[in-house]
Amino acid sequence: MNEHEEALEPEVLEPEQAAGAPAVADDVLPDTLYLMPVPNRPFFPGQVQPVGMNPQEWASTLKAVADSGTRLIGLSYVPPGENGEIDIRRFPEIGCAVRLHRPPGGADQPGQFMAQGLRRFRIVRWLNDKPPFLVQVEYPRSQGEKDSDEIKAYAMALIKAIKELLPLNPLYSEELKQYLSNFSPNQPSLLADFSAALTTASGEQLQEILDTLPLRSRMEKVLTLLRKEREVAELQGQITSQVNDKVSDQQREFFLREQLKIIQKELGISKDDRTSDADMFEERIAGLELPEVVAKRIDDELQKLSVLETGSPEYGVTRNYLDWATSVPWGVHSEDNLDLKHARGVLAEHHDGLEDVKERILEFLAVGSFKGEIAGSIMLLVGPPGVGKTSIGRSVADALGREFCRFSLGGMRDEAEIKGHRRTYVGAMPGKFVQALKEVKVSNPVIMLDEIDKIGASYQGDPASALLEVLDPEQNSEFLDHYLDLRVDLSKVLFICTANQLDTIPGPLLDRMEVTRLSGYVAEEKLAIARNHLWPRQLERHGLGEDQLKINDAGLKYVIDSYCREAGVRNLEKQLSRIMRKSIVRMLDTGEEKLRVGKKDIDDLLGKPHFMPDKPVRGLGVATGLAWTAMGGATLAIESSQIHTLNRGFKLTGRLGETMRESAEIAYSYVIAHLKDYGCDRDFFDMSMVHLHVPEGATPKDGPSAGITMATALVSLARKERIKRPLAMTGELTLTGQVLPVGGIREKVIAARRSKIMELILPHANRRDFEELPEYLREGINVHFARNYREVFEFVFHEHRKDKSLH
Repeated sequence: MNEHEEALEPEVLEPEQAAGAPAVADDVLPDTLYLMPVPNRPFFPGQVQPVGMNPQEWASTLKAVADSGTRLIGLSYVPPGENGEIDIRRFPEIGCAVRLHRPPGGADQPGQFMAQGLRRFRIVRWLNDKPPFLVQVEYPRSQGEKDSDEIKAYAMALIKAIKELLPLNPLYSEELKQYLSNFSPNQPSLLADFSAALTTASGEQLQEILDTLPLRSRMEKVLTLLRKEREVAELQGQITSQVNDKVSDQQREFFLREQLKIIQKELGISKDDRTSDADMFEERIAGLELPEVVAKRIDDELQKLSVLETGSPEYGVTRNYLDWATSVPWGVHSEDNLDLKHARGVLAEHHDGLEDVKERILEFLAVGSFKGEIAGSIMLLVGPPGVGKTSIGRSVADALGREFCRFSLGGMRDEAEIKGHRRTYVGAMPGKFVQALKEVKVSNPVIMLDEIDKIGASYQGDPASALLEVLDPEQNSEFLDHYLDLRVDLSKVLFICTANQLDTIPGPLLDRMEVTRLSGYVAEEKLAIARNHLWPRQLERHGLGEDQLKINDAGLKYVIDSYCREAGVRNLEKQLSRIMRKSIVRMLDTGEEKLRVGKKDIDDLLGKPHFMPDKPVRGLGVATGLAWTAMGGATLAIESSQIHTLNRGFKLTGRLGETMRESAEIAYSYVIAHLKDYGCDRDFFDMSMVHLHVPEGATPKDGPSAGITMATALVSLARKERIKRPLAMTGELTLTGQVLPVGGIREKVIAARRSKIMELILPHANRRDFEELPEYLREGINVHFARNYREVFEFVFHEHRKDKSLH
């Protein structure tokens, strides 16, 4: 049956006209009502509850109701507007007429009045559209047969739905008791309205119930609201139950733990947190040899810990301090292994080449063996990347039998990283050296400071200055860490620092270290390193056995000569790793279990060679120089050319630094001043625009060591005579023609061997540096030592003058 059919059914009396209720005749309810909007939800017939309002805003309406003598008012659901203004167009057609039982204005609750819902009303016509709102109304009746079986079934369904809600929320029980005390459950219209008012539905949904006059349709809609209400109540109950269970479990666990602590404490089985912490710290210091000042400070902190509450922030700060102070290995030293034979074997096993560095380390160990102890020392290993500086530090620790700790200083900008933060800061920690001592658990480890030339500085301080105290053997016995505020003895620590260059290390810091230079490797050394160290290590990393993949010496040498000409071996290891990866792919594709790699296979595995066989640049005005770089030694072909003969001029290119430009100007001036001495045309430079260029323009170059090379290139250009044999040179030239010594002789000799140039010209003052080189570096090299440029000229252009040379 639809709503249109319901509208044709007999009318049902409202509750006031039903049997057993006080009769309210139609003519008792007035045909005009003063209206008041309710903002939250509509009012239903049969409801008895307080209604809130603003007494100042609705004073005129309440006064008009009081003057009428009926104590009746109409309540309509009107949601609040944007500006708080009330528009009569927003009033719904259906509202509820109520009787005021407790008029507003009382001293206890001036903004409320008690209302009893009587009947629905429908607005017929507005009589006054300004407060007090006055409308002409009619009172529509509910439509449907209240005694029909269908209505009774709906009523029973409503009562059942309400009963299902009762266990879920005790408020529903109170509402039901109030309803039963005032009305009969046999009144379906009132039951439907009460059930709707019982829910937490929105105002719009409840207004729809109020607007529905057909009884069956109204009861269907109310049943839907009750069903949703039950689902929400059940979900709320589940959430509340879960929260209560969790809280109760936590409370139960808390009480049980507290009881357990008390029981264990009474039986002497356990201690509280504070006592446990204190006992742990005392146990730590039992095996340490604490200086008097340190022992007193720790005792003071332990006493402070005993009176602090465990939950206070100060307790955490004190406990953290004691944790660090008792973790420092005060007076704990490891025993050194001073056996030189063992040390020599460890160094030989870990490294090929670097004989001078190994000799320096053995001298250091020999002194310690002679004295019976090895005092702290500071060594600085300087060399290009990939030559094994960091690994040498670990080898020294293994040779001595000492603990090893390494950290990098590259990019460090905060001096607190070195000396620690003061305890006043949140999250304060000791410096790196105290952390290292805690990690190794002895006071005489080997500590490696990597990349000391890349240390930074900022507004937070200068870490390089903070290192002055650490790396000074006269001061580091009383190194003060800001966090501990205690003197820590670092004099027994062996410090090994590494750097790529010395230019960026502050002078005072460099003065405190013993500098040992590591040059690059020649091809023979790289071959030994690859065969003995790099290849076995890469086999292990790739999960290959020695028999599964092999490479012959010819293949290794081809990789070294054609792909890896840098000073170190790091790139060589990368290329060997690449060979293994590609070989594994080939083995999986072909199903082979073993693979052999030779020289002919390298191009397929690594691609085209990066370096072609060296062909020294020769020609008129070209001379080969030797240079030192942070990546090792290098050969540079310096070229000079006569551009035109229109006017005199001199041009320099090649990203040259200030010092190198000065060397070029000196060479140019010296050659012009001595044209006659060297058999040149006196007017050559007067009528020539000369361009001097140093190739590899992408690489910045600086230093005075190319002075004689530039002069030789200019002399070759002026004499119109080319250098006829492979020859390289290095040396600083003065305006008077003196050849001054330069640095980096080892790197430059290695660069010459790498380029297969076996005849060199060096400053006479560098004779000692050359003679100190290992025999395998000097073998086969023909070196001329020059005191002045006249000797350089004789060696270059008068090949028969070899009586002054050293073979």
